[in-house]
Amino acid sequence: MDLYRQLPLPFPYRPRFAEADFLPASSNEAARAWLQRPQDWPDRRLALWGPAGCGKTHLLTVWATRAGADLLSGAALRDFPFRAGATALAVDDADMMTAEEPLLHLLNAAVDARVPVLLTGRTPPARWLVHLPDLTSRLRAVTAVEIRAPEDSLLRALLARLLAERQLAVADAVQDWLLLRLPRTAAALREAVGQLDRASLAVGGRISRPLAAEVLAAVDHGEAIPSDSDPFGPNPSSPQPGFL
Repeated sequence: MDLYRQLPLPFPYRPRFAEADFLPASSNEAARAWLQRPQDWPDRRLALWGPAGCGKTHLLTVWATRAGADLLSGAALRDFPFRAGATALAVDDADMMTAEEPLLHLLNAAVDARVPVLLTGRTPPARWLVHLPDLTSRLRAVTAVEIRAPEDSLLRALLARLLAERQLAVADAVQDWLLLRLPRTAAALREAVGQLDRASLAVGGRISRPLAAEVLAAVDHGEAIPSDSDPFGPNPSSPQPGFL
């Protein structure tokens, strides 16, 4: 497809994680409620879990900002990651840790310092594949809150938000058409909007239904170029705006 061979380079997409940018819905209501009361977390630990793009990173970032927490990445945990004087800890993609000892040390140090710890992962901590018995027991004790699959209203609002963030003009009818044909995941919406952005730059015009159909057909046949940001999260694992 010539359209995809001659795409101009877009400006880098910068996700936003401000509290005002989060989209509240019933699917993330339980997670939002728990984050409002860290004093009730058993052993001061909580984990948010769900698929890529469900809003885990966004919620974790909002909570970390409010709590003044040290924000860490599971994949980047090294040595002894606890900082003396920390008042709260937030570990994004904790299930992506490359070494188990740093997370174990972090949890133990947090207990000793009596500071809250928020983790995120794609599955509950009790199901993470770990080998250290002590870490296994600590993860099994963590209260885990699921962020459920998005409802129709949330998907619609998210699509509108993603289009607006890239300043893409897409008629409501075309958005409805896309929602009927895309997988019902935030990651799929983000990927599609990224491809539509590239296509719009290539043709220099408004996104019509024929153009949207051409883009989706290319994606279905594996012809789409890689998106400039990993769907949901920068794992997502870099933080991406979700339904927060």
